[in-house]
Amino acid sequence: MVYQKIALIGIGNIMFHDEGLGVYLVKYIEENYHIPDNLTIVEGGTLGFSLMTYYQEYDKVIIVGTSSKDGDIGTIYSESSEEVMAQGGTRQTANEVEITMMLEICSFHEDMGEVQLITMVPEDIIDVCNGLTNSVLSHMPKLVDATLEELENSGVRLKRTLCSRVSFETIIDAYANPKMADYNDMSMLV
Repeated sequence: MVYQKIALIGIGNIMFHDEGLGVYLVKYIEENYHIPDNLTIVEGGTLGFSLMTYYQEYDKVIIVGTSSKDGDIGTIYSESSEEVMAQGGTRQTANEVEITMMLEICSFHEDMGEVQLITMVPEDIIDVCNGLTNSVLSHMPKLVDATLEELENSGVRLKRTLCSRVSFETIIDAYANPKMADYNDMSMLV
């Protein structure tokens, strides 16, 4: 199916190791791919309930973050809003609880877009540390592929930029050590 307006939202707190993987992922896609006009990239971080407007204003919302589901580190899950709501009380992290509650609230409105949640099992979301553990970092290409596949299933095929490649390490470093240039243009860091 092709959607008119799609939002790709990365959630998580970059202060807690792997918890920030969704934020790093959307920034990676934003820096390394041409973004069409019908796709909005959102660094959702810990915005919580303020992300609810995207559920109502966009035809399709893809949320990327961590999962508390059982599985090996790097295991990726992709679930529709119906699947997420059916699991309700089994969510264990603040982000999972907020997403489930927002979906339940928005499901009462007729104009809620389709929501897909793509998550990856982290190694560490407890320790205070900017960055990803080495094990999760090694699985990030799989998460990029899963996200690109969901976008393609939604009618958006992203093409890599030719001029530069910004690595996850560069993105993580820019978040951990912000400079004014980081806010204006990540490509200056390459």
